[in-house]
Amino acid sequence: MYTLATIGYQGTTVQRVVETLRDAGVALLVDVRAVASSRKPGFSKNQLAANLETGGIDYVHLRDLGTPAAGRAAAHAGRFEEMRRIYLGQLATPAAEEEMETLAGIVLSGTRACLLCFEADPAHCHRTILAETLAARLPLAIENLRPAPEHADDA
Repeated sequence: MYTLATIGYQGTTVQRVVETLRDAGVALLVDVRAVASSRKPGFSKNQLAANLETGGIDYVHLRDLGTPAAGRAAAHAGRFEEMRRIYLGQLATPAAEEEMETLAGIVLSGTRACLLCFEADPAHCHRTILAETLAARLPLAIENLRPAPEHADDA
């Protein structure tokens, strides 16, 4: 049985995400955002990769496993079934199928990997749909990591 972790960075900091990943033994963060930029400091593609490197974690961006704009709009509006339908359509594209094979290879290599997206709640994020789709193909356990909130007490 293989394990694939997931994590969302909504409401937290890049430092807390890196700490959570390191504590969980993650070796590779797989960014599954269609657009790897963020208004949150440290979460745009190049900054994120540099922050992860300081924690000894590798980074890869699989853009075609991200949610298309219409799916992101549906999720932002709370229309999660619509987002799910749109995202499943995305996963059926040749580009997404190719990147799904890349992700499967990462998991099968034994690399401790984690999917990253913005949404804190995995139940409302495409990364759960992605992980479940992969779990239908591979013997895979899904572990949802939850970094401490941005303003959590450090004590």
